[in-house]
Amino acid sequence: MQIESIAIRNYRLFQDVRMTDIPRLCVLVGANGTGKSTLFDVFSFLKDALSMNVTKALARRGGYREVASRGHTDEPIEITLQFRMEIAGHERLVTYLLRIAKDPQGHPLIEREVLRYKRGSFGAPYHFLDFAHGKGSAVNNEEDFSKPDEKLTREEQELDASDILAIKGLGQFERFKAASAFRLMIENWHISDFHVSEARPSQEDGFAEHLSTRGDNLPLVANYLFEHHRGRFEQVLAAMRRRVPGVSVIEPRQTEDGRLVLRFQDGSFRDPFIARYVSDGTIKMFAYLVLLNDPNPFPILAVEEPENQLYPELLPELAEEFRDYARRGGQVFISTHSPDFLNALKLEEIFCLRKESGFTTISRASESGTLRSLVDAGDLPGYLWKQGLFEGLNKSGAHR
Repeated sequence: MQIESIAIRNYRLFQDVRMTDIPRLCVLVGANGTGKSTLFDVFSFLKDALSMNVTKALARRGGYREVASRGHTDEPIEITLQFRMEIAGHERLVTYLLRIAKDPQGHPLIEREVLRYKRGSFGAPYHFLDFAHGKGSAVNNEEDFSKPDEKLTREEQELDASDILAIKGLGQFERFKAASAFRLMIENWHISDFHVSEARPSQEDGFAEHLSTRGDNLPLVANYLFEHHRGRFEQVLAAMRRRVPGVSVIEPRQTEDGRLVLRFQDGSFRDPFIARYVSDGTIKMFAYLVLLNDPNPFPILAVEEPENQLYPELLPELAEEFRDYARRGGQVFISTHSPDFLNALKLEEIFCLRKESGFTTISRASESGTLRSLVDAGDLPGYLWKQGLFEGLNKSGAHR
């Protein structure tokens, strides 16, 4: 799965923005307050709306008036994603549209929700799911690609409430192939909110295959890799030896009282350290490597400012780890202020955010003729960013 374009209207600083030709590794750069976190919140909002409903997802963010762009609180919020994914054994370029408005009483509702894609090489995209105000229809035999559009079976449905996503209600049924595939994809998005303090403590013995968004199950996931995917764990350990001087061995160990701890062996010392005594940078690098060596990559991985608490010399290599993860099938979105991280990127992987008239605009770094000429001449993107040559993006300060 790969998101190719995103269009967002009336969502906080994104009054009207569009990103196109999005690569598998997509890095956002911009001054403070330009909306880098807003894109990640859009991903989180969709995931919350799917797991709960639109009303509760908005309430988590202060309500409709807080989410809608300033001065546009009576207008609809609209999110459109275009992405490639496999449906019924065929890769399709799918468009998902979600438009949220308020009813006469001011309560949020889904004004329109559409899932569409082309079944063949020609013609307009077909609406396989089309709902408004809690009512609509969806095609239940879309896997029969030999049938003309008029022969597809459309099933009318009514949801329990007008603020429930149709992909949530219908996506649980196998006969609605597109809705089911898209629902599963959103459920598996990983929006990282990693906290070193939560990754340090020992844990009750248990089981976890994937790192949580906050990283609080790091010992359990490390133990899972150690016991069930030893090759992956050895890759993590080998990367740690290359990236973090001194670290020679990392082991998940069970204590006498049944808790699981991580033990780090420094080649300079005879006895290992447990995680609580290891530096923040070492813990964070280990957590990222565990995340990026997941045997089943998340379809979307979003990470804000991975450079925090890491040594600058580690960042180019971390960027390459993210790129390898994207090559294995995931798509990675990252925000950064770090010149060292940017130095490891291609211009095509960088999107620039700036504020104009109070709202965000987004452009590709590679669209700048000046930047393209300088990079072609041998300059690195991070140095150009540090010098303020990203068309004034970091004049208000590139570092927090």
